[in-house]
Amino acid sequence: MKPIKIIFFDIDGTLIDMNKKQISQKMLETLKRLKENQIKMCLATGRTPMSLPHFDGIEFDALLTFNGSYCFTKDQDISSFPIPSYDVQQIIQNAKKLHRPLSIATKNRIASNGKDDDLVQYFDFAKMKVEVADDFNEVAKDEVYQIMVGCREKDYSILMDNVENAKITAWWDRAVDIIPAQSGKGIGIQKILDYYQLDASQALAFGDGNNDIEMLQTVGTGVAMGNASSQVKEIADDICGHVCDDGIYHYCLLHHLI
Repeated sequence: MKPIKIIFFDIDGTLIDMNKKQISQKMLETLKRLKENQIKMCLATGRTPMSLPHFDGIEFDALLTFNGSYCFTKDQDISSFPIPSYDVQQIIQNAKKLHRPLSIATKNRIASNGKDDDLVQYFDFAKMKVEVADDFNEVAKDEVYQIMVGCREKDYSILMDNVENAKITAWWDRAVDIIPAQSGKGIGIQKILDYYQLDASQALAFGDGNNDIEMLQTVGTGVAMGNASSQVKEIADDICGHVCDDGIYHYCLLHHLI
């Protein structure tokens, strides 16, 4: 392995066991020791900036949110790609045809025009609740970075009918994130690498869901979790242990990163 200068972490199913919904002490120890070893650490998630977890004693160097649509540090924005407003309105209409409520996310707000079991459980993964907003239509006119909808793969074509500059990314089979077409975790990671003037060969990433595939392919070493989907494992450069077995901790120990 080439010297690693930066590591990207997915959150749900990677840093956090989705059953326990909390980070383990071993994983916290790993993050602290990586920081002590001067390795930059970045979250790379489909979550919104408002739903990022806080880990005591840990500060990430950069944050890739909305699956790469909005990347930033504590001091400044790195890249920003909202969904075109005409596509936002088209997706809202398409979801109505499926009789599906949806949630839209701006930098500072999440608003929903209804809720169903799939959307409620999707939000629950991040310990959040679906908030039905009376001013949903007004919020939809703002810069929207991500749209969350409960659906199945068979619904994708209807959901994206006549949508020109947005795409689906998914890590769960009962809901999707819709992001700008020119976005994605891979593009977001490249923006962050450029910001820090680092080469992909100096970057490592851990992920488990299909929305992590671009991320693992963009860095020099892409590592799939033991609990990752079969598609993720197929494209990964390496595989570590299951999230519930502190797979990242043991991988970092084995490769002398901590």
